Amino acid sequence: MRRLGFVLRPGWIALILVVIAFTYLCFMVLAPWQLGKNSRTSRQNHQIEDSLNTAPVPLKTLLPQQDSSAPNAQWRRVTATGHYLPDVQLLARLRVVEGDQAFEVLAPFAVDDGPTVLVDRGYVRPEPGSHVPPIARPPQETVTITARLRDSEPTVAGKDPFTRDGFQQVYSINTEQVSTLTKTPLAGSYLQLVENQPGGLGVIGVPHLDAGPFLSYGIQWISFGILAPIGLGYFAYSEVRIRRQEREAREARQEAQAQTPETPMTVEEKLADRYGRRQ
Repeated sequence: MRRLGFVLRPGWIALILVVIAFTYLCFMVLAPWQLGKNSRTSRQNHQIEDSLNTAPVPLKTLLPQQDSSAPNAQWRRVTATGHYLPDVQLLARLRVVEGDQAFEVLAPFAVDDGPTVLVDRGYVRPEPGSHVPPIARPPQETVTITARLRDSEPTVAGKDPFTRDGFQQVYSINTEQVSTLTKTPLAGSYLQLVENQPGGLGVIGVPHLDAGPFLSYGIQWISFGILAPIGLGYFAYSEVRIRRQEREAREARQEAQAQTPETPMTVEEKLADRYGRRQ
């Protein structure tokens, strides 16, 4: 770097390390994070669109066994004939439906000659103090329901289930956790009732089909990751150019000074110099 007239100073070393770290974050963390969210959103939108345009299918075609799950068929409408399990009911708390807080009411449903699945009956609004309002019991007889398949949700760290107002309450609809709490084997996916179903409560609609800004955000982070080293290179080139110009100007001045002839001596100066009288 010295041959270019540029000395790598500590400030430049720190700047280079910052640019390297920023570029790494852009390409390896931030862009994949946003692009991954875009992929998940696009997948969900595609599944919702298919569910709206496809007739319901029997549940057992997608969940044939007790340990079955159907992550590739989320939001797909299905039909099932069976019965709700008596006196087994719990609540998912801190849910938001249509912009307001709600409880979602969960109950196991035993499918005839099929698995037992968790059914989200719909929502109820909490009473003041987040107390549970009166909730109608589901029918005890055999019924046929139409619902949408949903993926089991991950549990919330640090948020353990508890009992209040006579109901066990959870923070996420996780079929494994609910199975442990109710001591009831459940399939890996759960059902969310559509409108006008036996045992249904407030209807939970499907999300709006909106791709969101995630793709543009991902592209922006990739662009930042490309521009950061380019900007560093431009500043380094500018520094080298300025240093080179300064060096060339300094060398030109030195050369000009070396080539400038001395001022001729006067006769008196020459005589004084000859006879040793020059001070």
